[in-house]
Amino acid sequence: MDQPVRLQVNGREYRLLVPVHRTLLEVLREDLGLVGTKHGCELGECGVCTVLVDGKPTLSCLLLAVDAEGHEVTTIEGLGQDGALHPLQKAFAELGALQCGYCTPAMILTAKALLEENPTPTPEQIRDALSGVFCRCTGYVKIIEAVGTAARHLSAGTSGSR
Repeated sequence: MDQPVRLQVNGREYRLLVPVHRTLLEVLREDLGLVGTKHGCELGECGVCTVLVDGKPTLSCLLLAVDAEGHEVTTIEGLGQDGALHPLQKAFAELGALQCGYCTPAMILTAKALLEENPTPTPEQIRDALSGVFCRCTGYVKIIEAVGTAARHLSAGTSGSR
């Protein structure tokens, strides 16, 4: 059974007719073409499908699209503004925190939520916040450094460019 749904994604409203069992992950990737959100375990264990729902990290593989109606969804495609990278994206690129890149969108969105709540996190707080997203390349050191660097740039009001 299909159900009409209005989704607010990256500041844009979408009106769709979706099966009631379709996940937000499936709608983002397959219906809206927002493939930055990665498809991982479908069990909520790997965290690579994380998006922000009303600013909070949310596993899009476990959320039905119809349940996302009325909430603001942010994907990695919605993070930069006017073609410019977000300071977190810049820091990940500049510090080589990308590796294969599969977990990167979820890491960056989760870090964004952390920095909104705590603009000056300690490395331990960064590790805790990112603990639900698996990096299969074991690149956590660079990732934690990138989040710390972005936090410093955001707190100082600088762009993060070298």
